[in-house]
Amino acid sequence: MKKAVWSGAIAAAALLISTPVFAQTTATAALGVTASVNAKAKLSLGVASITFPDTDPDVTAVMTSSAVTIDVKARTSGTVTLTVLAGGDLTTGSANIPITSLTWTATGSGFIAGANDKTTAQTVGSWAGSGNPNGSQTFSLPNSWSYATGTYTATLNYTLTVP
Repeated sequence: MKKAVWSGAIAAAALLISTPVFAQTTATAALGVTASVNAKAKLSLGVASITFPDTDPDVTAVMTSSAVTIDVKARTSGTVTLTVLAGGDLTTGSANIPITSLTWTATGSGFIAGANDKTTAQTVGSWAGSGNPNGSQTFSLPNSWSYATGTYTATLNYTLTVP
């Protein structure tokens, strides 16, 4: 009986011939992404109302409120403006205190001090671009012996404008 002896080179060649060879292929695709980011605005006041308690004008010449916190949220590429417009004077029955007597100081970046008006909106703050500025207003009202007795009321209407 004869025995076949294969040499190493011939065995390797036989192995290569019997193994199938595949060409490498690559597939690609693209995905478009769109995110809609529109101008948005949110305004939050820390309280719904302020009250000046009755005090003696000789003791307290100017009545001062607690600070009212203001939280502004805006998304824009323009200038954000916060204004306030009084709905009218402080009134009780037929008596009134001019709303321009009600002034405020302000804290926080972009917030400014001012006085209320019933015909022209007054700027409370202004900021460039998107952000979340916050601050506060503290209101003051002169205390006078000449005021008629009663409970005076007025409404302050805030507007946050985001282009």
